Amino acid sequence: MNQEELNNVILRKRKLAYGVHDVWIKNDLIGRQAKPGQFVIVRISEKGERIPQTIAESNGEAFRIVVKAVGKSTYELCSLNEGDILYDVVGPLGKPSEIKYHGNVLIIGGGVGIAAILPIAKALKSAGNNITVIIGARTIQDLILRDEFTFADKLLPTTDDGSFGYKGNVIDAMKIELEKENYNVIWSIGPAIMMKLSSEIATKYNIPIWVSLNSIMIDGTGMCGGCRTVIKTDNSEKIQYVCVDGPEFDGRYVDWDSFIKRLNQYKEQEKLALERYLKEVGEPTWL
Repeated sequence: MNQEELNNVILRKRKLAYGVHDVWIKNDLIGRQAKPGQFVIVRISEKGERIPQTIAESNGEAFRIVVKAVGKSTYELCSLNEGDILYDVVGPLGKPSEIKYHGNVLIIGGGVGIAAILPIAKALKSAGNNITVIIGARTIQDLILRDEFTFADKLLPTTDDGSFGYKGNVIDAMKIELEKENYNVIWSIGPAIMMKLSSEIATKYNIPIWVSLNSIMIDGTGMCGGCRTVIKTDNSEKIQYVCVDGPEFDGRYVDWDSFIKRLNQYKEQEKLALERYLKEVGEPTWL
């Protein structure tokens, strides 16, 4: 059998920015069934960590993820090459985005969150919506996939240093845009603090805002409870699980303080694991 006919083989890989890689993985099932907003969990080896990754695109035979190297497991994932085979892939997981006619839609992507908003923005445009997309990164070198949003009615790129587009971050651009236009719904995907701040702004304007929570996750089926998240509605609160109830939630009701605290609870262990890994492999020239 040709290697490219095997499931979970890396078909294509390219570097988008330092530490950020665009990877196409052969998997017929996920390629056929994946919908915008869903994710997969991959493992590199039998004893490897389970790594959740948002599906950036699918074509019936394969699916695409954009990986940022932030810890040991994502460094290992970024070190793989075309032709390498992942140990296993589970998906598509999570509830798809609510794709329908909303009217005027504001879609915000920060960092690698730009890859996560891409299929959502495409599907919302196909559903007849008027799409404004804000994408942002630190510099022009970090502003990934900016050439893939030509379908948007309005594209507003931002960079912290002003090297491309608006000088500032996506939150700055969001504030300016909401002063000028009326929007029926917002999507905001990126770092947790970015999603928290954009949700606070959406609350002031009383606009629904969908965020995709990048929580700690193990099995992806709701059994382990690792991704539990507090959702507050009116005077009550309930526990929901990102893997099965999400990953998208209305950010106006997410308990962001508890979410960010849980997200950071293993930071020290993650740091030590990465340091040990880099001592073993040396300089990560593939980044």
